[in-house]
Amino acid sequence: MVGNNVSHSKRRTKRKFEINLFKKKFYLPDEDRWVQLNVSAAGMRTINKKGIKPALLDAQANGFIDKF
Repeated sequence: MVGNNVSHSKRRTKRKFEINLFKKKFYLPDEDRWVQLNVSAAGMRTINKKGIKPALLDAQANGFIDKF
């Protein structure tokens, strides 16, 4: 997404809004392995709330990931 930085004097310069992504490893105890995901801060909160396995199945059902 693109926008403007606006200074105190109201001068506008172009800027980018970058995605808040992190490379994070999660452990799947069912399969006894680690998976590395590029996940947003909101995604990490969802994983903490639901658990890793239900969150991955939900993401796969919605078409965000192919397989895990």
